[in-house]
Amino acid sequence: MQRKISRQLTAWKDSTKRMPLIINGARQVGKTYILKEFGTRFFKQVVYVNLETNRLVNSFFETDITPLRIIQFLETITNIRIIAGETLVILDEIQACSRALTSLKTFCEEAPQYHIIAAGSLLGVAVNRDRFSFPVGKVDELAMFPMDFEEFLWALDKMLLSREISMHFAGLERMPEALHLQAMELYKQYLIVGGMPAVVAEFVETKSLLMSTEIQGRILNEYIADMAKYATPATSVKIRACYNSIPTQLAKENRKFQYKIVQKGGTAALFGESIEWLTSAGIILKCQKTDHGYMPIAVYTDPGDFKIYMSDIGMLTMKSGMAQQTILSPVAEDNGFIGVMSENYVAQALTCNGFPLYYWKNENTAELDFVLQIAGEVIPLEVKKGLRTKSVSMTMFVKKYNSPYSIRISGKNFGYENQIKSVPLYALFCIKPAP
Repeated sequence: MQRKISRQLTAWKDSTKRMPLIINGARQVGKTYILKEFGTRFFKQVVYVNLETNRLVNSFFETDITPLRIIQFLETITNIRIIAGETLVILDEIQACSRALTSLKTFCEEAPQYHIIAAGSLLGVAVNRDRFSFPVGKVDELAMFPMDFEEFLWALDKMLLSREISMHFAGLERMPEALHLQAMELYKQYLIVGGMPAVVAEFVETKSLLMSTEIQGRILNEYIADMAKYATPATSVKIRACYNSIPTQLAKENRKFQYKIVQKGGTAALFGESIEWLTSAGIILKCQKTDHGYMPIAVYTDPGDFKIYMSDIGMLTMKSGMAQQTILSPVAEDNGFIGVMSENYVAQALTCNGFPLYYWKNENTAELDFVLQIAGEVIPLEVKKGLRTKSVSMTMFVKKYNSPYSIRISGKNFGYENQIKSVPLYALFCIKPAP
């Protein structure tokens, strides 16, 4: 399956200022697959080592981590000659071996001619930084996320449809009604399948939605296993409690994350570390509240006020127990939780495109789902699950902060009226930060 990160990997390979690369992302987002595929396409040989399962290699890194010794050892253990410029070395699940992470610094300083890529699922929570330092400034880093809707279309061999969407977004011209309806139907399927490559691959092969929940359940079990492995027993219980509360948190009219929903009497002191664990593991997305519509958004945020979304919409669908037939129904607009799912989908799409997540709320009751920083302007973005698109809060925000335009995401076709860009739900992948 084609992934957008492949372009960034190719740019890294060809860069004259290349350093060892770290790919970070949640489990099952496709890191191993894309790295092996990249190595096969662009290198004569690929040396792949999983540091979580290969204890022999793991233990070797506890000794000498000079590049020459590492290269010699990897050649011996894999029986593959490692030649600079011709061989890609992949160190997978590097969070299981802190010394391997530290060795990337020595490769940067002493052997930059080698192409070294490390991949990790839990780097933010697993590395013992008291003993081993993260190689700050000595590595390149890329984040990998679940497949976005455009990649989902590519997997379904809908490249022409994705191009049509991009073309109509550029001119804000209406899609032909037949294509609009087709894209909306595929969007609904994506709400169920989500972007985990294993789930998408099963759907591509069978065209059946029934297996989605089963595969997503297996991925959830891997997450729970990681919570037990990379956290103390007491913390692991808190992490699971926070994660399990997310559908309920989002179903509230006030979607601000509330610790009392996790546990009666819950506080930030009790559960704050668990939220940071889930964020660092890439399992959830955190959306901070901002009080103003000024540049830069980040300096006006309230660290104690935030919303939590799941990093994959399919996982939210599975975990919430939302019936697939309800999502696919033409009258799904009447279901309140569909709006929650649309909002989570938008949060995921914006994150994939590199936007930090912020929402706006004033001192009264006005609230906007998201605010974006694009080309030096603060742009309000409102999400509507269907065709009902009136938004008092967006009008209030534009008037107060003099935004040049606003963005309304809904089930409606493309359009531009009263300085509002109408963007269909399926076209979120087109909204990107200014270069």
